[in-house]
Amino acid sequence: MSDSTSKPNPQKKKRVNVRRPDVMELVQSEVEQHYRSSIVEKLRSHGGEITIDNTTIRLAKQFGFCYGVERAIDLAYATRKVFPDQRIYLIGEIIHNPEVNNQLRDMGIVSLPWRKMNEDYDQLTVEDVVIVPAFGAPTSFMDRLGEIGCHVIDTTCGDVMKVWRRVRDYAKNEVTSIIHGKADHEETRATASRALGTAKNGHYLIILTLQDAHDVCDYIRGQGDRDSFMKQFDGAYSEGFDPDLHLQRVGVANQTTMLQSETENLQEKIREAVMERDGDQANYHVFDTICGATQERQNALFTMLDTSNQKPMDILLVVGGYNSSNTTHLAEIGQENLPTFFIRNAQCIESLEHIMHYDLEHKEEIKSDYPGLLLQDKPAVIGVTAGASCPNNLIESTIIRAMELRGISREKLAEIQ
Repeated sequence: MSDSTSKPNPQKKKRVNVRRPDVMELVQSEVEQHYRSSIVEKLRSHGGEITIDNTTIRLAKQFGFCYGVERAIDLAYATRKVFPDQRIYLIGEIIHNPEVNNQLRDMGIVSLPWRKMNEDYDQLTVEDVVIVPAFGAPTSFMDRLGEIGCHVIDTTCGDVMKVWRRVRDYAKNEVTSIIHGKADHEETRATASRALGTAKNGHYLIILTLQDAHDVCDYIRGQGDRDSFMKQFDGAYSEGFDPDLHLQRVGVANQTTMLQSETENLQEKIREAVMERDGDQANYHVFDTICGATQERQNALFTMLDTSNQKPMDILLVVGGYNSSNTTHLAEIGQENLPTFFIRNAQCIESLEHIMHYDLEHKEEIKSDYPGLLLQDKPAVIGVTAGASCPNNLIESTIIRAMELRGISREKLAEIQ
């Protein structure tokens, strides 16, 4: 006879659906209060561009929160409402934006380490709630939560899960996943864990740059040195990975927020190398896994940069978290064309001459002196865009700050019909 007082099997703990209509109605109101922007909405209604006196603000057609980010934030807010008295944890950050993550901390949601599980995970109980971020989490983390039996709220983006299905399929067919991404990014780590397959016998190799792709292609063609190759990609391949064995059958996938043109270039280089080695018998698979929102924001920026039927921009402000991959790529596109400043928020614009911004080359925030770009005595076209994890209120405050430095008050900006 079974003991009716025995503890429940934690493996049977179900994931929780917090998207109840009554809860989501309250969530929408709260989220709008925190992140909505009337000025951004007015700019949209004017086709993304307004001119006041001698200053033009040009806003990208696609910018800011994407559906996956909105969903993740909504679910995090809903979790607090459904579990008002329980401990709520979050693996890492919900998205790569400091303001949003600070807001969740203010709601009592505690961040857990995401690079490696530590003793904090040992303190979790069946009564605790753990939110999985939009990037997803490695299978080892998910397995651990299942063992504990805590409530799990999974906000993983649907585009990320599409990549997971692809790399699992690669593993099932003994195809090595070559993942274009950042080896120390949450999403890439989560994807790499799925590339091992359900039997844990799959393999992956993570590459970041076109030079990485070139070196992989050389090895595929038989021109590389094994020891040098393994040293170069140390920490970016699966346990037991052997390039002599596991680059025979390859499939390409990518972190969903990479630069689209670079991913396509990389894919083509690897395809050519495999075809050159194997000819008609080439075993090569490719799956376009750049998320739609990332493509839309990159394409919208290219449209902003097109001067065939509009004045060129004098300056571009890219707003978002410095650890945001998709925002970083917007800044990369911008700086190839005009003075571009990757800023966290409006406070980074200290004056007409001084801007605090993220230096992509040195990977640190610096102060730059750019006299003349925002000065009031000459016409200026100021471009503004933002990554998929940036809320509208931060975009609004950036626009207000730039306009105020140009002598245009927020009241005058708000009067636009």
